[in-house]
Amino acid sequence: FPPTLQRQREYPEETHADTDERLYCPRAAISYYGSTSLQDIHRKRMEKDLVELQTLIDVHFEQRKKDEEELIGLKERIENRRAERAEQQRVRAEKERDRQTRIAEERQRKEDEEAKKRADDEAKKKKVLSNMGAHFGGFLAKAEQKRGKRQTAREVKKKTLAERRKPLTIEHLREDGLRERAKEMWERMYQLESEKFDLMEKMKRQKYEINVLLNRICHAQKL
Repeated sequence: FPPTLQRQREYPEETHADTDERLYCPRAAISYYGSTSLQDIHRKRMEKDLVELQTLIDVHFEQRKKDEEELIGLKERIENRRAERAEQQRVRAEKERDRQTRIAEERQRKEDEEAKKRADDEAKKKKVLSNMGAHFGGFLAKAEQKRGKRQTAREVKKKTLAERRKPLTIEHLREDGLRERAKEMWERMYQLESEKFDLMEKMKRQKYEINVLLNRICHAQKL
Protein backbone atom coordinates (compact mmCIF):
# COMPACT_ATOMS: atom_id res chain seq x y z
CA PHE A 1 0.00 0.00 0.00
CA PRO A 2 1.08 3.65 -0.37
CA PRO A 3 2.66 5.16 2.74
CA THR A 4 -0.32 7.42 3.51
CA LEU A 5 -2.81 4.61 3.35
CA GLN A 6 -0.52 2.38 5.32
CA ARG A 7 -0.27 5.01 8.06
CA GLN A 8 -4.03 5.53 8.17
CA ARG A 9 -4.52 1.81 8.59
CA GLU A 10 -1.97 1.69 11.34
CA TYR A 11 -3.15 4.93 13.09
CA PRO A 12 -6.84 5.43 12.42
CA GLU A 13 -7.22 7.95 15.26
CA GLU A 14 -5.09 10.49 13.53
CA THR A 15 -7.01 13.28 11.87
CA HIS A 16 -5.93 15.94 9.51
CA ALA A 17 -7.17 19.46 9.53
CA ASP A 18 -6.24 20.06 6.01
CA THR A 19 -8.99 18.85 3.77
CA ASP A 20 -6.74 19.00 0.77
CA GLU A 21 -4.34 16.60 2.43
CA ARG A 22 -7.19 14.21 3.23
CA LEU A 23 -8.40 14.43 -0.30
CA TYR A 24 -4.89 13.99 -1.68
CA CYS A 25 -4.47 10.53 -0.30
CA PRO A 26 -7.24 8.93 -2.34
CA ARG A 27 -6.01 10.69 -5.46
CA ALA A 28 -2.52 9.40 -4.79
CA ALA A 29 -3.86 5.93 -4.29
CA ILE A 30 -5.91 6.13 -7.44
CA SER A 31 -2.92 7.49 -9.32
CA TYR A 32 -0.72 4.74 -7.98
CA TYR A 33 -3.18 2.00 -8.74
CA GLY A 34 -3.92 3.48 -12.13
CA SER A 35 -0.24 3.67 -12.95
CA THR A 36 0.23 0.10 -11.84
CA SER A 37 -2.62 -1.10 -14.03
CA LEU A 38 -1.26 0.75 -17.06
CA GLN A 39 2.16 -0.72 -16.45
CA ASP A 40 0.65 -4.17 -16.25
CA ILE A 41 -1.34 -3.61 -19.40
CA HIS A 42 1.70 -2.24 -21.16
CA ARG A 43 3.83 -5.08 -19.89
CA LYS A 44 1.27 -7.68 -20.94
CA ARG A 45 0.91 -6.03 -24.33
CA MET A 46 4.66 -6.05 -24.76
CA GLU A 47 4.81 -9.66 -23.64
CA LYS A 48 2.03 -10.49 -26.10
CA ASP A 49 3.82 -8.59 -28.84
CA LEU A 50 7.03 -10.38 -27.98
CA VAL A 51 5.24 -13.72 -28.08
CA GLU A 52 3.66 -12.86 -31.43
CA LEU A 53 6.99 -11.62 -32.74
CA GLN A 54 8.71 -14.75 -31.50
CA THR A 55 5.97 -16.81 -33.12
CA LEU A 56 6.43 -14.94 -36.40
CA ILE A 57 10.18 -15.41 -36.12
CA ASP A 58 9.74 -19.10 -35.42
CA VAL A 59 7.28 -19.45 -38.32
CA HIS A 60 9.66 -17.50 -40.56
CA PHE A 61 12.62 -19.67 -39.70
CA GLU A 62 10.50 -22.81 -39.94
CA GLN A 63 9.29 -21.76 -43.38
CA ARG A 64 12.82 -20.79 -44.32
CA LYS A 65 14.03 -24.19 -43.19
CA LYS A 66 11.32 -25.87 -45.27
CA ASP A 67 12.21 -23.68 -48.25
CA GLU A 68 15.87 -24.54 -47.86
CA GLU A 69 15.01 -28.23 -47.59
CA GLU A 70 12.80 -27.97 -50.69
CA LEU A 71 15.57 -26.09 -52.49
CA ILE A 72 18.08 -28.75 -51.52
CA GLY A 73 15.64 -31.46 -52.64
CA LEU A 74 15.04 -29.60 -55.90
CA LYS A 75 18.79 -29.30 -56.50
CA GLU A 76 19.20 -33.00 -55.74
CA ARG A 77 16.37 -33.88 -58.15
CA ILE A 78 17.91 -31.63 -60.80
CA GLU A 79 21.31 -33.24 -60.31
CA ASN A 80 19.78 -36.70 -60.37
CA ARG A 81 17.84 -35.85 -63.52
CA ARG A 82 20.96 -34.40 -65.11
CA ALA A 83 22.89 -37.54 -64.19
CA GLU A 84 20.08 -39.72 -65.59
CA ARG A 85 20.05 -37.75 -68.85
CA ALA A 86 23.82 -38.00 -69.08
CA GLU A 87 23.61 -41.75 -68.51
CA GLN A 88 20.81 -42.08 -71.07
CA GLN A 89 22.82 -40.07 -73.59
CA ARG A 90 25.88 -42.22 -72.90
CA VAL A 91 23.85 -45.40 -73.39
CA ARG A 92 22.26 -44.05 -76.59
CA ALA A 93 25.65 -42.94 -77.90
CA GLU A 94 27.11 -46.36 -77.13
CA LYS A 95 24.18 -48.09 -78.83
CA GLU A 96 24.55 -45.79 -81.84
CA ARG A 97 28.27 -46.58 -82.03
CA ASP A 98 27.51 -50.28 -81.86
CA ARG A 99 24.85 -49.89 -84.55
CA GLN A 100 27.20 -47.95 -86.82
CA THR A 101 29.89 -50.55 -86.21
CA ARG A 102 27.50 -53.37 -87.14
CA ILE A 103 26.39 -51.47 -90.24
CA ALA A 104 30.01 -50.90 -91.29
CA GLU A 105 30.88 -54.55 -90.65
CA GLU A 106 27.80 -55.72 -92.57
CA ARG A 107 28.62 -53.36 -95.44
CA GLN A 108 32.23 -54.58 -95.50
CA ARG A 109 31.07 -58.20 -95.39
CA LYS A 110 28.70 -57.64 -98.32
CA GLU A 111 31.40 -55.82 -100.28
CA ASP A 112 33.83 -58.68 -99.63
CA GLU A 113 31.20 -61.22 -100.68
CA GLU A 114 30.39 -59.24 -103.82
CA ALA A 115 34.07 -58.85 -104.66
CA LYS A 116 34.62 -62.58 -104.14
CA LYS A 117 31.53 -63.36 -106.22
CA ARG A 118 32.72 -61.07 -109.01
CA ALA A 119 36.15 -62.68 -108.92
CA ASP A 120 34.61 -66.17 -109.01
CA ASP A 121 32.24 -65.16 -111.81
CA GLU A 122 35.11 -63.63 -113.75
CA ALA A 123 37.16 -66.79 -113.31
CA LYS A 124 34.20 -68.94 -114.38
CA LYS A 125 33.57 -66.65 -117.31
CA LYS A 126 37.17 -66.88 -118.44
CA LYS A 127 37.09 -70.63 -118.05
CA VAL A 128 33.82 -70.94 -119.96
CA LEU A 129 35.06 -68.63 -122.70
CA SER A 130 38.30 -70.54 -122.89
CA ASN A 131 36.50 -73.86 -123.15
CA MET A 132 33.92 -72.50 -125.53
CA GLY A 133 36.64 -70.84 -127.58
CA ALA A 134 38.40 -74.14 -127.90
CA HIS A 135 35.15 -75.91 -128.75
CA PHE A 136 34.11 -73.11 -131.06
CA GLY A 137 37.47 -73.24 -132.80
CA GLY A 138 37.04 -76.94 -133.27
CA PHE A 139 33.48 -76.40 -134.38
CA LEU A 140 34.57 -73.76 -136.90
CA ALA A 141 37.26 -76.06 -138.15
CA LYS A 142 34.74 -78.84 -138.51
CA ALA A 143 32.25 -76.48 -140.12
CA GLU A 144 34.90 -75.25 -142.52
CA GLN A 145 35.84 -78.81 -143.26
CA LYS A 146 32.21 -79.74 -143.81
CA ARG A 147 31.71 -76.66 -145.96
CA GLY A 148 34.70 -77.72 -148.03
CA LYS A 149 33.26 -81.15 -148.26
CA ARG A 150 29.89 -79.75 -149.25
CA GLN A 151 31.52 -77.64 -151.91
CA THR A 152 33.47 -80.62 -153.12
CA ALA A 153 30.37 -82.80 -153.04
CA ARG A 154 28.40 -80.10 -154.79
CA GLU A 155 31.02 -79.80 -157.47
CA VAL A 156 31.13 -83.56 -157.84
CA LYS A 157 27.36 -83.66 -157.98
CA LYS A 158 27.26 -80.89 -160.52
CA LYS A 159 29.85 -82.66 -162.58
CA THR A 160 27.99 -85.92 -162.24
CA LEU A 161 24.73 -84.31 -163.25
CA ALA A 162 26.42 -82.71 -166.20
CA GLU A 163 27.77 -86.05 -167.18
CA ARG A 164 24.45 -87.72 -166.63
CA ARG A 165 22.48 -85.06 -168.39
CA LYS A 166 21.72 -86.24 -171.83
CA PRO A 167 20.05 -84.50 -174.67
CA LEU A 168 16.33 -85.02 -174.72
CA THR A 169 15.73 -86.86 -177.99
CA ILE A 170 12.12 -87.81 -178.14
CA GLU A 171 11.33 -87.03 -181.74
CA HIS A 172 11.64 -90.62 -182.80
CA LEU A 173 9.76 -92.08 -179.80
CA ARG A 174 6.29 -93.34 -180.00
CA GLU A 175 3.59 -92.98 -177.37
CA ASP A 176 4.80 -95.90 -175.27
CA GLY A 177 8.37 -94.64 -175.44
CA LEU A 178 7.27 -91.18 -174.44
CA ARG A 179 5.39 -92.59 -171.47
CA GLU A 180 8.44 -94.57 -170.40
CA ARG A 181 10.70 -91.55 -170.76
CA ALA A 182 8.26 -89.42 -168.77
CA LYS A 183 8.18 -92.05 -166.03
CA GLU A 184 11.98 -92.12 -165.84
CA MET A 185 12.15 -88.35 -165.68
CA TRP A 186 9.52 -88.24 -162.93
CA GLU A 187 11.39 -90.82 -160.84
CA ARG A 188 14.60 -88.88 -161.32
CA MET A 189 12.90 -85.67 -160.25
CA TYR A 190 11.46 -87.45 -157.20
CA GLN A 191 14.92 -88.66 -156.24
CA LEU A 192 16.38 -85.19 -156.67
CA GLU A 193 13.62 -83.63 -154.58
CA SER A 194 14.24 -86.19 -151.82
CA GLU A 195 17.94 -85.42 -151.81
CA LYS A 196 17.15 -81.71 -151.78
CA PHE A 197 14.82 -82.17 -148.81
CA ASP A 198 17.47 -84.12 -146.90
CA LEU A 199 20.04 -81.43 -147.59
CA MET A 200 17.68 -78.69 -146.43
CA GLU A 201 16.95 -80.52 -143.18
CA LYS A 202 20.65 -81.02 -142.59
CA MET A 203 21.30 -77.33 -143.17
CA LYS A 204 18.52 -76.44 -140.70
CA ARG A 205 20.07 -78.65 -138.02
CA GLN A 206 23.50 -77.15 -138.58
CA LYS A 207 22.06 -73.63 -138.45
CA TYR A 208 20.27 -74.46 -135.22
CA GLU A 209 23.47 -75.81 -133.66
CA ILE A 210 25.36 -72.67 -134.69
CA ASN A 211 22.67 -70.42 -133.18
CA VAL A 212 22.69 -72.37 -129.91
CA LEU A 213 26.46 -72.08 -129.68
CA LEU A 214 26.38 -68.35 -130.44
CA ASN A 215 23.72 -67.80 -127.76
CA ARG A 216 25.86 -69.61 -125.21
CA ILE A 217 28.83 -67.43 -126.10
CA CYS A 218 26.75 -64.22 -125.77
CA HIS A 219 25.34 -65.38 -122.42
CA ALA A 220 28.82 -66.18 -121.12
CA GLN A 221 30.09 -62.75 -122.16
CA LYS A 222 27.29 -61.02 -120.20
CA LEU A 223 28.24 -62.75 -116.93
